[in-house]
Amino acid sequence: MKKEKNFLRMLKKQQQIFKILFLSIFFIITISNKSFSDVLKPNKNISPKEVVKIQLNALMKNDSPYKDRGILQTWEFAHPNNQRFTGPIERFTIMLKGDSFSMLLNHKENEIVEIYKNESVATYEVTILGADKNYFKFKWQVEKNNIEGPTKDCWLTTAVSQPFNLGSSI
Repeated sequence: MKKEKNFLRMLKKQQQIFKILFLSIFFIITISNKSFSDVLKPNKNISPKEVVKIQLNALMKNDSPYKDRGILQTWEFAHPNNQRFTGPIERFTIMLKGDSFSMLLNHKENEIVEIYKNESVATYEVTILGADKNYFKFKWQVEKNNIEGPTKDCWLTTAVSQPFNLGSSI
């Protein structure tokens, strides 16, 4: 009788441990999928203008569906040389949230105008309407990556100028 009670107690503990383990694994899988599954990866079929659109649209909705998802998406399309200069991602996030670039986060609208393009470099003039109702202009440069690795031959952002404040929309 005592052995049966001990066995039942042990079985109950094992069930509790299994539930905790299962919920922990489920939580980890959910978090990791949420963090990276919806972030578009660079590929050779994405045009230079589309790269800029992807980055701007992500920054426009920076915290959707989760905090700083737009910054993460923008980072994915940063050229490796740019990432070395502005990274790691934590430093890049601080830079985008700083005074120089914070107007890009959650901006209201944007316009992209091609200034120059050849087979390896494209430059755009980007105008955004910030959340504060001020217009800002940037020069946005993308280049075809020639560095070996998963983004070779993909268009990636190499430079974004400091913003030029065009004034209020009001």
